[in-house]
Amino acid sequence: MDKKIGFIGCGNMGQAMIGGIIRSGLVRPEQVYVSDPSAKNLEIVHNTYGIHITQDNCIPAKMSDILVLSVKPYLYADVIEEIKDTVKPGVVIVMIAAGQTITANEARFGREIKLVRAMPNTPALVGEGMAALCCNSLVGEEEKEEIREIFESFGKAEFVSEAMMDVVAGVSGSSPAYVYMFIEALADGAVLHGMPRQQAYTFAAQAVLGSARMVLETGKHPGELKDMVCSPGGTTIESVASLERDGMRAAVIRAVDVCTKKSNAMSK
Repeated sequence: MDKKIGFIGCGNMGQAMIGGIIRSGLVRPEQVYVSDPSAKNLEIVHNTYGIHITQDNCIPAKMSDILVLSVKPYLYADVIEEIKDTVKPGVVIVMIAAGQTITANEARFGREIKLVRAMPNTPALVGEGMAALCCNSLVGEEEKEEIREIFESFGKAEFVSEAMMDVVAGVSGSSPAYVYMFIEALADGAVLHGMPRQQAYTFAAQAVLGSARMVLETGKHPGELKDMVCSPGGTTIESVASLERDGMRAAVIRAVDVCTKKSNAMSK
């Protein structure tokens, strides 16, 4: 990609994105400009990737063709006020903060601006992120594919309607926390029967990883894959029946529901 990419903010998610695009060879280090108030964060990304660093937000704003706002939601108004007269004409602004709608941020810039709203998740830190993307009508097809390339350098990415972004929060944005709880519970069950805890985490986490890959790579319905494991009268169907009695499905559906509603409320 022959474009300059800027980041305002380089916390965990910013660092995950920077690492992804550099390691994939999508851009060269000299094409990346990063600002952050933390000298420590800047030192980490400079020493690791050799990119341009600064504590002045206006530098990546002025230099970049694609500019990622990787700051907390409550900082968006102040950051946009600071950079709105500095960004290049034609720049694509990528927003990765929860609750930050396209309409609200178009108003903050006060003029026509190309905006992409993105919701990645924390597995991006290990190159296995899932990101939802949506954009306003000013973003062209070629630019959309460039943004998709950026997010696919550290996982998977799909475009959705902005109306689906709150649902994305429930099904992928927040769901790593649910999965960690499931892994912890699986491991606790093994520890109950004498397995050393660290070994139990390895068995549980690898089982979840492998199962997820089966869904993605086979294209089979999760229920079909479940049925393949459940022999008649066997141990697995006994366990599945226990999970059904204890309301596992209902609990997960409720978790996604409340997360979606909370995300929607934050966007108001």
